[in-house]
Amino acid sequence: MSSDTRARTTTSTGQEARVDQVTAPRSRWGRRPQPEGPRATFRQLLPYLFEHKKVMAFIIVLSVLGAAASLGQPLLVQQVISAVQQGVTLGPLVWALVGLVVAAGLISGFQHYLLQRTGEGVVLSSRRRLVGRMLRLPISQFDTRRTGDLVSRVGSDTTLLRAVLTQGLVEAIGGSLTFVGALVGMFLIDPVLLGLTVLVVAVSVVVVVLLSGRIRVASRQAQEKVGDLTAAVERAISSVRTIRASGATEREIAGVERDAEGAYQRGLQVARISALVVPISSVALQASFLVVLGVGGYRVASGAIEIASLVSFVLFLFLMIMPLGQALGAVLSVNQALGALGRIQEILDLPSETDGDERLAAEVATAAATTGAAGARAGSAADVAVRFDDVHFRYPGSPVAGASTADRPGAPVDTTDDDLTVLRGVSFTVPVGRRTALVGPSGAGKSTILSLIERFYDATSGAVVVGGADVRTLDRHELRSRIGYVEQDAPVLAGTIRDNLTLGSPDATDDDCRRVLEAVNLTAVLERGDQGLDAQVGEDGVMLSGGERQRLAIARTLLNAPPILLLDESTSSLDGLNEQRLREAIDAVAENRTLIVIAHRLSTVVDSDQIVVVDAGRVVGVGTHSELVQTTPLYRDLAKHQLLV
Repeated sequence: MSSDTRARTTTSTGQEARVDQVTAPRSRWGRRPQPEGPRATFRQLLPYLFEHKKVMAFIIVLSVLGAAASLGQPLLVQQVISAVQQGVTLGPLVWALVGLVVAAGLISGFQHYLLQRTGEGVVLSSRRRLVGRMLRLPISQFDTRRTGDLVSRVGSDTTLLRAVLTQGLVEAIGGSLTFVGALVGMFLIDPVLLGLTVLVVAVSVVVVVLLSGRIRVASRQAQEKVGDLTAAVERAISSVRTIRASGATEREIAGVERDAEGAYQRGLQVARISALVVPISSVALQASFLVVLGVGGYRVASGAIEIASLVSFVLFLFLMIMPLGQALGAVLSVNQALGALGRIQEILDLPSETDGDERLAAEVATAAATTGAAGARAGSAADVAVRFDDVHFRYPGSPVAGASTADRPGAPVDTTDDDLTVLRGVSFTVPVGRRTALVGPSGAGKSTILSLIERFYDATSGAVVVGGADVRTLDRHELRSRIGYVEQDAPVLAGTIRDNLTLGSPDATDDDCRRVLEAVNLTAVLERGDQGLDAQVGEDGVMLSGGERQRLAIARTLLNAPPILLLDESTSSLDGLNEQRLREAIDAVAENRTLIVIAHRLSTVVDSDQIVVVDAGRVVGVGTHSELVQTTPLYRDLAKHQLLV
């Protein structure tokens, strides 16, 4: 297959993967655009609100009290005007009116605080759900999704859910009582004026309903563009040194600006639609007010109603328009929130890494029992740490002609399309307590083998066995607790040296941390300042050299001291002295432990108990250094060039 239709990419954890470039066009950042997620419904929003149902019930009670205080004011004003006309004492009426105004203000302020607090609670719960699901997604999801877009969903999209509460939804529910009460009061005063007012208001409501669907779509598109912008900024910042060294600063700025322009244009689209909705309440208020003044003034002049009744009607009109405006605002905020919620639900609806594990484990066990595969190797299980049995593998998303063992364990798989298959019938055994080295050209599938042992992915066919059990029958946490894994790019987390060391060993003491740092020749880092283990390493460990980052990642694994250690080219950034110190440290911790090492230096390989040579996804040789030099041409060629590939 030609290089312009297929390309090999390296994931963030160092695995080689094949990506089919034909299936979809790529974005500017080289990722296939994700399909538009499902649109969220109001029903999906309710669980976030029901988490705070007690507080919301109290807020609604406050709304009822506030509505009562507001509705009482026009009635008192009417009595005050009538009392003035009749020359009656105003004292009690005035004090009652002042009391209602103050009570309404206090209720409104307390209700506003509760709404803001509950809105923040909704944002918090949505972020907890989203982060909890996001960090449990299968690794394959992170291979295809942009980090910045995922960050945007946690930060920007969840914030829009606050608007559901703080911009009118609950207030609109309480305001409906005020609306109904105002209608009743206006009907009792003058049904004719009420009919004309309702006619004007109804037109505005119809327009808002027609525009609400467009607001939801536009809001989702705007949030997607914000996600693109966040991803672009994250990409530029994380690679700023490479960008500057390549003289690409201006091009990157232009690219980010294009994404910012896209977000701006989508934001304008939302603004344009909102601009049609927002004036409607103002026009409705002005039009209805003019109608009431004009027709009401005529009816007062004709003696149909009194001036006090007209003033009371006007006050009721304002009370009716105010919750109507809240309802219109609620329509805007809810539809914007539903657009963001659709992006949140897209992630929440994805299966987690462990979904279906119990079913798969049962199917694998049943298939093994049926074929007798379980008992065939039982006698050697105690002596074998890891075993690959005829393993084929294609990365998720690659077209598969046959069935996956995730669907039918033990079923044969058609792997004739070798250009899509990363591993092709890989079989080898790693003895307990021995060191096994994986060598081969770049892209041969070495890192993929380690990924299958860690169960970042499941084999397409065949079996990966750890401790005598198919990894698909083991609990992932239990499996990974047996394995220490140092990735190819040796990631270092932002934070302190202690944070990085104790990531997998939270109960480790300071002495334990210093011991492993000394073992990897990294104590000099502690002596650079007076902070010791609390020294910051910077974003992605930028305050450390490449070799120091690699040694810190190895020290983190050594601190946990699991039975099986997987080292993916762990000495690639070390000089000769530090490599020797590190080999000595690994030799010390490797006693009675199993090591599987991907190496590109002959010095790391020659002392291995076993060397597995991998080429184009196949095992082409297994043996010691002296044996392979004689029997395997590829290894002989690699050794000749000191395995520097």
